[in-house]
Amino acid sequence: MDATRSFAAILEMPTCKLGVATSCARISGLVFLPPDTALSAPADAAASQFKAAFDAYLSCDSDLTGIAISIAGTAFQQRVWAAISAIPRGQIRRYGELATQLSSAARAVGQACGANPLPLIIPCHRVLGRNGIGGFANHSDGWLIETKRWLLWREGVLA
Repeated sequence: MDATRSFAAILEMPTCKLGVATSCARISGLVFLPPDTALSAPADAAASQFKAAFDAYLSCDSDLTGIAISIAGTAFQQRVWAAISAIPRGQIRRYGELATQLSSAARAVGQACGANPLPLIIPCHRVLGRNGIGGFANHSDGWLIETKRWLLWREGVLA
């Protein structure tokens, strides 16, 4: 998913924009888009419901729970995403820790994180590298890493 894809909404975040994809009245994708991407009002009920939850998420310490989602991935990706979803707000795990938990390799966990179609709902920003913040949305610098830093700051993980 990228900026050329059609989204049911494009919402404002402090560091970028968030593209919201829907399918069958469910959220099927969330994509961090460049800061200069034009905003787009919700085009369907699922996007409208997500926007209300997202606005609450941005304005207080809530998580994006209880949202109807549609997610597809391999069995391994599903295991990684479930492990990521179990990381409590305000806590982090390292790729290696999740790899040990899942009897896998850190690189495979990182690839599954990068394939996460629902960041924020499956909070992959809570997974860090062994010696630093690690990557985010298959990037290692720029506004995407600043987005990861902001998300971690918002949860009290970074000062």
